[in-house]
Amino acid sequence: MKKFNLIVNINPGLIATSLLSSLVIAANPALADDLLRDIGIGAAANVVTGEIINNGSVVGNAVKGAATGAAVNVTHDKNNNSVGGTVQDAAVGAAANVVTGVIIDDGSVGKNAATGAGTGVLLNILK
Repeated sequence: MKKFNLIVNINPGLIATSLLSSLVIAANPALADDLLRDIGIGAAANVVTGEIINNGSVVGNAVKGAATGAAVNVTHDKNNNSVGGTVQDAAVGAAANVVTGVIIDDGSVGKNAATGAGTGVLLNILK
């Protein structure tokens, strides 16, 4: 039963991330590398920060981080090679992490906002 609950809890986040990834890959393969990079960085950063502040599960933090990475990525204007501001990326990261955390019922809202904001700032710095 525990395994089934894990699958049910992860499914919405994975579906959203997979759908977003497939849409971007189909639309412009050159942008897919950048999106996948941000998804990977977001997942890794969120797992580490989630463990440090004891928030949510490892798998849940990875899903939330992947969604955060995707959300921050799509707010950047690739046509003008423009990266959003640090505050914008922190806000987008916090919002995406909170919403995904609520959907998959993982972690607290405040801690999800903090880890999402941190992930957004990290992605901004690495651009």
